[in-house]
Parts: sequence; C-alpha cells; structure tokens
Amino acid sequence: MNFKVGDTVEAIDDVIRGIVQSIDGNVITVETDEGFPLTFEASELVIVNSDEIALNLSYQKIHNAIQEKEAAKKPKRVLEKSKKDRVETIMEVDLHIHQLTNSYKGMNNYDMLTLQTDTAKRQLEFAIRKRIPKVVFIHGVGAGVLKEELYYLFRQYDNVKYYDANYQKYGLGATEVYIYQNPKV
Repeated sequence: MNFKVGDTVEAIDDVIRGIVQSIDGNVITVETDEGFPLTFEASELVIVNSDEIALNLSYQKIHNAIQEKEAAKKPKRVLEKSKKDRVETIMEVDLHIHQLTNSYKGMNNYDMLTLQTDTAKRQLEFAIRKRIPKVVFIHGVGAGVLKEELYYLFRQYDNVKYYDANYQKYGLGATEVYIYQNPKV
C-alpha cells in the first residue's frame, strides 16, 4: 500500500488509530489519537478513509442504535410474587434408604423401615419446633409399606394434615404434610 504523510491509518492486529508522521522505507511512524508516536511495518497498517465511516452510517442505522440504547435503559417489568409464594417455606425430606445411610448392606427390611420412620419422626418434630408449615416426605412408590407407616405416624399428631404431594413435581412417591402452627384447643 502507498502511504503518505497525513494519512489516517489503523493497525491491523491492534486497536490503534492515528496519522502518519513520517515514512522511512518500510517503517512508518504514526502519531496515535492519544498523541503517542509508534512505529510500524507498512504491512501492519491499513489506510482508513474518514468517508468510509460516513458511508456506513445511515439514518436507519443511527435510529436503530438509539432505539436499542433506550430499550436497555427501561427497567424490566418483574411480576411480583404473591404474599403466599414469598413466605411459603417447604422442607423436603428424602426417605430413600441410600439417602439416609452410607451402607445398608447388613440391614434387613425391618431395620431399614425403622431408620426411615425414625428419620421422618425426627424431621417432623424439627419442623414443628422451627414452625415450618409444610414438609414433603419423599418415600417412593414401592409396595407402600413406608407410606402406610408414615400415615400412621402423622395420625398421632393433632396439628398435622397430610395428603399426596404435587404430582407434577414428585410423582406418586411423596406425601405433603401441613403443620398447623396454632392448633385450636
């Protein structure tokens, strides 16, 4: 490329723009827009015509850019959660045996069922003490023995109501317990 003193140039591999100050063979000295003199090989520079920038800008492109900038400034509308959704705390207790113990190889069915029901009772007592209104006990489908044991446990409490948990979230293998915090005397 033929460079002349006064040409506006940009570096190919860097974000440097400036005006050619001197040419010495293949070495070109450029004063950057920030006022620093830098030397480059001729192959590292390209001439930039100021008209190219004006040609690439059109009224429509400028209008679109302004629209995008204005749209970014507008706050996004966020749907507020209802008061019930904000304060509702649900505790989940997974009663699958592999979640409760590291190794259950030496345990028989009675030992496993006892561990699961003891865990359920302990977690239910914890929820009552901490005033957690809902607890979901994930017991799985299976033969239904654990589910019946849980129902027997829940019936021992006056301030507890239980029912199948959300099918979409848990399927058939979970029971939701609602704990009344201020039982009527």
